[in-house]
Amino acid sequence: MTTGSPSQLTGYLAAWTIVFVWSFWLIVSRVAADSGLTIYDLAAMRYGLASIIAVPLCMYYKPWRGMKLKQIAVVSFILGPVYILSVFSGFLFAPAAHGGIFMNGILPLVGILIGLTLFRASPSPRQLFGAALILISAVVLAWDGTVTRSELAWVGDLLFVVGAVFFSFYVILSERWQLGAMQIIFCGTVVNAVLYLPVWALWLPSGLADAPTGPLLLQAVYQGFVPNLIGLLFIAHASRTIGNGNTSSILAAVPGGGGILGALILGENLSPISIAALVLLTVGLLISVRRRAKVLPP
Repeated sequence: MTTGSPSQLTGYLAAWTIVFVWSFWLIVSRVAADSGLTIYDLAAMRYGLASIIAVPLCMYYKPWRGMKLKQIAVVSFILGPVYILSVFSGFLFAPAAHGGIFMNGILPLVGILIGLTLFRASPSPRQLFGAALILISAVVLAWDGTVTRSELAWVGDLLFVVGAVFFSFYVILSERWQLGAMQIIFCGTVVNAVLYLPVWALWLPSGLADAPTGPLLLQAVYQGFVPNLIGLLFIAHASRTIGNGNTSSILAAVPGGGGILGALILGENLSPISIAALVLLTVGLLISVRRRAKVLPP
């Protein structure tokens, strides 16, 4: 891998920074329950805090112009509470490493299935081979996680798969509709904040008042700002300077990064079988990675 110009160097640094950011997000989300916060609090942070920055930007750029009401509704739903609450619920059952595996890792496989079923988009032989490796590794990892960690790990894995399905629909539709970054932020953040925050404040259980200050600040900063807003800027810079293909290939390291950080920080040691399956998963990702992709943080 050659860096070439200084701008390319910053592009590679941005891409690898996102690998760390997303991998660490898995850890932060996994330990959220220990802070006393509920999954509903985490969703409120995701939409509410990000809106502090997103609302002024949207008022200036007016990203809803050029979008049909149907598009706003569909994208907002796909990136809405059902998606993110499924993901946060997954961390209550499965280890952090499984979040990277069953959300980021199986995206190419889910994307192929959705594209083939709904849009008659035939995958290439290379994509099919990569998807087969991903499927084998995912099955092995799910089985090994249930045997060696928790009998309910499979519940978390299924919830992560639900999140991957939502995210795959987002990737496909944002590309077909040629959505810009501000349009995505408007639908995924501002619209959902307007719809979700009143429901959370009035009816959903919350541990916000009793949460310790340190964990509360960590979750607030990371869930509210880092993956969504900062991550989107870094992805845009990396894609612009080193290309979508190189960026996507580097992001294939996220499942492995989640496994490493889970072992180092949370003591979630992977068995030899899981390590081998994780390597196979990464190979499958690199083989099937798409050359054109719109990517948004978890």
